[in-house]
Amino acid sequence: MTNRVYIFDTTLRDGEQSPGCSMTVQEKLRMAAKLVELGVDILEAGFPIASEGDFEAVQKIGQEYSWAHVAALARAATGDVERAAAALRPAKRSRIHTFIATSDIHLKYKLKKSRQQVVDEAVAAVALARNYTDDVEFSAEDATRTDPDYLEEVCRAVVAAGARTVNLPDTVGYSVPEEYGALIGRIAKALGDSAVVSVHCHDDLGLAVANSIAAVQAGARQIECTINGIGERAGNAALEEVVMAFKTRPDRLPYQTKISSEHLYSASQLLAQTITFGPQPNKAIVGENAFAHEAGIHQDGYLKERSTYEIIDPKSVGVPESKLVLGKHSGRHALKQRCQDLGFDLSKEDLDHVYQRFTALADRKKGLRNDEILALIQERQAAAAAQ
Repeated sequence: MTNRVYIFDTTLRDGEQSPGCSMTVQEKLRMAAKLVELGVDILEAGFPIASEGDFEAVQKIGQEYSWAHVAALARAATGDVERAAAALRPAKRSRIHTFIATSDIHLKYKLKKSRQQVVDEAVAAVALARNYTDDVEFSAEDATRTDPDYLEEVCRAVVAAGARTVNLPDTVGYSVPEEYGALIGRIAKALGDSAVVSVHCHDDLGLAVANSIAAVQAGARQIECTINGIGERAGNAALEEVVMAFKTRPDRLPYQTKISSEHLYSASQLLAQTITFGPQPNKAIVGENAFAHEAGIHQDGYLKERSTYEIIDPKSVGVPESKLVLGKHSGRHALKQRCQDLGFDLSKEDLDHVYQRFTALADRKKGLRNDEILALIQERQAAAAAQ
């Protein structure tokens, strides 16, 4: 089995469905340009049946980025599939992504259909989609709460109907890695080389990335994810975390993607500017504090050798540089470095004096700005000159 993992980005579809993340057609086009530059394998551009705006976005992305692999979502229904096909018409490389729920919970309460009805509708949707494109993906919504024997039956049926990719979503973020890996392994073994097994994990229990990685280890070769992990409820697996886990730990995770990681930070920033919020400061890879150091012990080690406290070179993900945050936990080494950065090579006596004043101020503040540190240096120099 190849170790190549395909990155299916759904920032513009599932990501956009979350509160505060709705995008205009022009905003989707700008974000699509960044995703193409980033190197995503498949770009899910929208849900054409949902609105005129989504239809137009899928259509224009297919027109403008003719070299991109563009996907559109469709329920397992004739109208949805035909609408997706129409939106994808300008795209040179298109994928229709059709889905239906398969768990007994969804069948009973949402769909009010039998298991056989769901199989029949899934097969019909895939067969219809194949009339428009050779690249059809099927998703078994709520796969992780579906009876495994029935799930395998559905997967075999849609592949026989022409699906090239079968996605097994953890739709409500219910699964845990060992359990999810076992389910993926079973379906991957059942399908063999007949289809790519894909995963789409939600983060309701904070396990979306861990579940996605466990799935790849079990045989999945496509991960559906989003920039900054945006998406329904608690979000999706974060693209940047999955990619950098593979890149940073090839000894344990020997998988490759085609993502140009140096564009991760700018993609995160563009998305934050486009929607109504950005990632939390302590967000892995792209958060404001992801490469920031405040504790004195950490700062001292970092200044002596970066690898003591940084496992990723910030430049490898497009972050301009690491950041030493000078606050009450900082030590003399970091303060001395900042003084040198500001153009002052202080003697030990002067540094000790400035450090005492610095810690006294830092106890009352969240951190000191460069102009405040500069004021402390100048205060010390004035006092020394007056003696």
